[in-house]
Amino acid sequence: MEKMNVLLVEDDEDIGEMLQLSLQSNNLGVRWCKDVMKAQESLRDSIPDIILLDWMLPGISGPDWIKFLKNQEKNKRIPIILLTARSTEEDKISGLETGADDYVTKPFSVQELIARMKAVLRRTDTGSKTDTISIGPLFIDPSSHRVTINKVDLMMSPTEYKLLYFFASNPNKVFSRNQLLDNVWGDNVYVEDRTVDVHIRRLRRILDAQNCADLVQTVRGFGYKLVSSNR
Repeated sequence: MEKMNVLLVEDDEDIGEMLQLSLQSNNLGVRWCKDVMKAQESLRDSIPDIILLDWMLPGISGPDWIKFLKNQEKNKRIPIILLTARSTEEDKISGLETGADDYVTKPFSVQELIARMKAVLRRTDTGSKTDTISIGPLFIDPSSHRVTINKVDLMMSPTEYKLLYFFASNPNKVFSRNQLLDNVWGDNVYVEDRTVDVHIRRLRRILDAQNCADLVQTVRGFGYKLVSSNR
């Protein structure tokens, strides 16, 4: 993997400085901003490979900024990891529901964080696969990461894209949560099973906007599958 360029948005001086120095010592490029306004200005100059975003920020919170970014054509595909001390299951689900690709609770080790960042970036990479996928009204172009239903472009995070791409590459096959974690998140990353459910729910909401939420179905007691049926 080439050198990763990171946008760090963290208002705590001690944490921000520690993370910047630690990530740089691991050969990562880091731009550190202390609030969303500065971060937004930074995005106008250059697009990072990934954003590390604190939840509690002055002015605009991390989750609120994620919702804003996901509605911007230029920035909607930037992977985002939320950094927060809020560690309850409800907080994690709430954070992921906003559109974050991962959620890391403080305190954490820098090496764990880097592993999670690399895992998130791997989800955006479909490797050498360039063949388009067409299933009913669904069309996926891996070369541009473009997803359409009935020729309407869908906006989704890298995780939802990789999840949908994996399903569409294996239509009508049922996958358990653990299988999805291994194939979409990677087997070297510690992610809770419940995370899969959250991302499935987000993906269905995106599909439901085009009346296609039932493309991804729950097989009770087994897992999930994408149904290839003519519409």
